[in-house]
Amino acid sequence: MERFDQLLATVLERRAGDPATSYVAKLTARGRAKMAQKLGEEAVEVVIAAMSGDPDGLVGEAADLMFHLAVLLADMGLSFDDVRAELARREGVSGIEEKAKRPT
Repeated sequence: MERFDQLLATVLERRAGDPATSYVAKLTARGRAKMAQKLGEEAVEVVIAAMSGDPDGLVGEAADLMFHLAVLLADMGLSFDDVRAELARREGVSGIEEKAKRPT
């Protein structure tokens, strides 16, 4: 199983756990807004690591970002396959062109 798929499987397994012993269960209990907030915090930490030229920090923060993305995807009934499908749909399309087609 691919690493991100394994991560999502672990998140799905832990969602119903005890919030006192499982961080995933704790985030799940706190709701989607908290999950989204944590994802945003991790995104900022990725930017900070990149701007400070810290490659090890960037890798660690990117891992945290992907973890929190998995938590949010799971909460919305989505998977990394959904993200892969969207990336495949965009393949060969200019980023400028793709963005222009989005609804405003």
